[in-house]
Amino acid sequence: MNLFSLRRHTPSLDDLMPDAFKPSTGNHPSSECLMPSVERPEQIFVRGQGSWLWDSEDRAYLDFSQGGGTNSLGHSPSVLVDAITAQAQSLINPGFGLHNRGMLNLAERLCSSTGSDQAYLLNSGSEACEAAIKLARKWGQRHRGGASRIIVASHGCHGRSLGTIPASDSSSLTNRFEPQLPGFSHVPFNDLAALHAAVDARTVAIMLEPIQNEAGVIPATEHYLKGVERLCRELGILLIFDEVQTGIGRLGNLLAEHAYGVRADIVVLGKGLGGGVPLSALLARGKACCFDLGELAGTHHGNALMTAAGLAVLGSVQDKGFLKHVQDAGQHLREGLARLAHRYGQGELRGQGLLWGLTLSDDSADAVVKAAMHEGLLVDAPQANCLRFTPALTVSNANIDEMLLRLARAFSRVRTAQLQCRKGIAV
Repeated sequence: MNLFSLRRHTPSLDDLMPDAFKPSTGNHPSSECLMPSVERPEQIFVRGQGSWLWDSEDRAYLDFSQGGGTNSLGHSPSVLVDAITAQAQSLINPGFGLHNRGMLNLAERLCSSTGSDQAYLLNSGSEACEAAIKLARKWGQRHRGGASRIIVASHGCHGRSLGTIPASDSSSLTNRFEPQLPGFSHVPFNDLAALHAAVDARTVAIMLEPIQNEAGVIPATEHYLKGVERLCRELGILLIFDEVQTGIGRLGNLLAEHAYGVRADIVVLGKGLGGGVPLSALLARGKACCFDLGELAGTHHGNALMTAAGLAVLGSVQDKGFLKHVQDAGQHLREGLARLAHRYGQGELRGQGLLWGLTLSDDSADAVVKAAMHEGLLVDAPQANCLRFTPALTVSNANIDEMLLRLARAFSRVRTAQLQCRKGIAV
């Protein structure tokens, strides 16, 4: 079947309305029993392969979100399916209190490939970020006179648990779950002077995303990150990099710190590490290795099935030529998005590798996302004026070119709808 022939017929402008994106009526499970979480389209997705997803009506969608970058090798890659299948047939979870080969092998591979001394395997990025906060505060008790305050960047996002919401500067959530976990100071991103001014005797660590993902894909400058590293070394405090989004090849390097030429004391990995399976990791180096027995635990931490997935992903990403492909595909995507942005009068393009954010000329990102879905394209919008692109790291140039065609039609659809609205108001 030729996937490129599965384009949408041109519908009316009313198709921009949310109700127009519901699938045809039929035998569909209901979402009424789900607790509210995020707004989801009505389609039910049933299978995927590489950069493509199919819904229950057998409609094909080109996926340039990939679960926000979680499916690092795309949907159901054979290397991941084979690894999970083989592991499930022998051992899934022997129990948290017992070793398994995958746990030991993945920890060793992560340490050797990232220059870390210790690794701990968890389920989610939020959980790993919270563990990093615990580790920093434990280190502060042991080495910095009980210092516990962590400096974070404004508009950063480190998760949605009770421990990471106050670290995330997520004003829409913070006041809903009082009281907050204290001990965080927020300073502007890419502002070294503000960091210098914020550090005092109570400070134990600085925690940053190399690229602020939910804020709209805002990269740190090299000058900034190197200055942060130098500040931490001079003052004897820890540097924590949240690489949940940027790690495991997303930027064309195994870690973002490799791209920037800096080195943190603690690194958090997630999303792409499991290739779609819930898996994250906490890496510690040198003096930051200070957890004792009983201070970390979790029923599924490091289970055999998860770690088999992680080993398959890490092996693929470290395979010869893989990261070069990410760099080349990222350049192709950047150039295509830049041409499209110029043609449709959009704004700034930000990112690196296969993580890009496109600022729009107005707050129409949600409308573009809906229009793109009608064109058989999945993208997401971290901000009202920003689209985000996190395709599979295996994405082809042909897929990128097809995405650009579908995105162009989505832009045209939204522009036509806006002109119709203005005309209607004028009349």
